[in-house]
Amino acid sequence: MQQIQHHRVERAAQQSQAHREELVERIAGAIREDGSVQPLPGLHMFRLSATRGLVHGINRPAFCIIAQGSKELFVGDRHYRYDPYHYLLVTVELPGVSRVLEASPARPYLSLSLSLSPALVGSVMADSGIMSAAEFTDTGAVDVSPLEGELLDAVVRLVRLIDAPAAEVQVLMPLITREIVYRLLVGDQGARLQHLAVIGGYTPHIARAIERIRCHFDQPLRIEHLAREVGMSVSGFHHYFKTVTGMTPLQFQKQLRLQEARRLMIEERLPAAGAAYRVGYRDASHFHREYKRLFGASPSRDIRRLSDALVQPGMSGPAR
Repeated sequence: MQQIQHHRVERAAQQSQAHREELVERIAGAIREDGSVQPLPGLHMFRLSATRGLVHGINRPAFCIIAQGSKELFVGDRHYRYDPYHYLLVTVELPGVSRVLEASPARPYLSLSLSLSPALVGSVMADSGIMSAAEFTDTGAVDVSPLEGELLDAVVRLVRLIDAPAAEVQVLMPLITREIVYRLLVGDQGARLQHLAVIGGYTPHIARAIERIRCHFDQPLRIEHLAREVGMSVSGFHHYFKTVTGMTPLQFQKQLRLQEARRLMIEERLPAAGAAYRVGYRDASHFHREYKRLFGASPSRDIRRLSDALVQPGMSGPAR
């Protein structure tokens, strides 16, 4: 019996390794230069042939895996690292900072992400009979877990559809995507993923608060009013907001403001003073201090550096 079990484990390990090698080959074939592509709806692939500094951006709900290389993500005061043997799951939209740790021309960083929506997760839960607990154990919006063989197998089958006829994609992609969501729901991070779709516990309250801050980040943040709006006490709101996001509401708002100011200076070519005013700052020196604290350089110097970097391909968001 032990020998049979040993052979099964060995075969499973060999199959997983073959799947990882196939993922490398297929992603490298789909994206031959540094950058990102979306070969199928909701499926993004990324390639980078050299490590780079920290990249600031917004993480959106997604299932992310790495085929080759490794990456780290900082969200608030938390740090996550993942590689071909682990996946990253993001269930709430929030700002973060990432860095690719392993990448070279010979062995480029290759990854993919699959977007997740509350409607999709809720539909899979309903069809599979997965019921949420009466009360959630509140958890963070991001975590890393081992990438098990059955989940990896589904990912490989999804990626194979890149080369499939359109009719096959139309029929099979929804089925495989739902299988991936199902395997996530019954895996280590199932409770976290349920938070994306189910009203219960405090995570949906925090998600509403995040959406409120995101839509009105340029306005003064009144914690008492926001806590009351989502039906929580001020102390409870502070506690659960940091549990989910890894940062305080004010820190969250500040990162959104500064990242939007950065975007305005790059894409709309606004001067620093104009960008600061647009995102809610009324004190230019305060804006400059906070900008330098977050991005490590003054606005003018940072934008020059970014403009030079953006001439090169391969600038991707945090959790990709």
